[in-house]
Amino acid sequence: MKIATFNINNVNKRLPNLLAWLRSAKPDVVCLQELKSTQADFPEEALRKAGYSAAWVGQKSWNGVAILARKAEIVVTRKRLPGDPKDNEARYIEAAVSGIIIASIYAPNGNPQPGPKFDAKLAWLKRLNRNSAKLLKSGAPVVLAGDYNVVPTPHDIYPTKSWSKDALVQPEPRALFAALLKQGWTDALREMHPDDAPYTFWTYWRNRFEQDKGLRLDHLLLDPSLAPGLKRAGVDRQVRAAENASDHAPAWIVLD
Repeated sequence: MKIATFNINNVNKRLPNLLAWLRSAKPDVVCLQELKSTQADFPEEALRKAGYSAAWVGQKSWNGVAILARKAEIVVTRKRLPGDPKDNEARYIEAAVSGIIIASIYAPNGNPQPGPKFDAKLAWLKRLNRNSAKLLKSGAPVVLAGDYNVVPTPHDIYPTKSWSKDALVQPEPRALFAALLKQGWTDALREMHPDDAPYTFWTYWRNRFEQDKGLRLDHLLLDPSLAPGLKRAGVDRQVRAAENASDHAPAWIVLD
């Protein structure tokens, strides 16, 4: 079973890129983030013709998350991250697919920091940790996939000081990501690439992609029952090189 996560950065604008990648990579399940599409404007029909059913939570101009499945039913179990009834941002969707609970996650960026946006990022990540702990206790096999907007360690970003004040690399979100792993989740990319886990994001400016000055923001976390079945994990870096590409590349795992 191949499961992928891809911050598409506008699903309608980059639909040809998405369809081309689906044809070549043939993932069984895909978690999408940053749809930048309303609920009504999501390209369900085009994806259906490509062989994928979909469940999604859209949001005008920003945010938005989805789960796609090839030859499998999607049973949505949650459309919002619990813990804050005032949260109306489309950043989390969870569903059962082929016997696995899969969450598509799009955590807040948190910039500028310090400030209210950074505080909201930390609060959201704390809620994610609480919900993830409950998922672990459920005993169901679970994959938490998405754009966490956290660079977990200094080894997950190219050597630089230019990001030192950015919300993505601050000690507080890094500590929350580490606490998530301490619950028992396995960081699949790091597990398969302990010394050189591949980047998943490169900014559009200053030839950062061409120079491979990237960050690892997109993660697939596995519960203890699935971790032993992890066979491969990687990033389809070439997708970032295409015309009209997202600034992220798809990250994926293969489970036995």
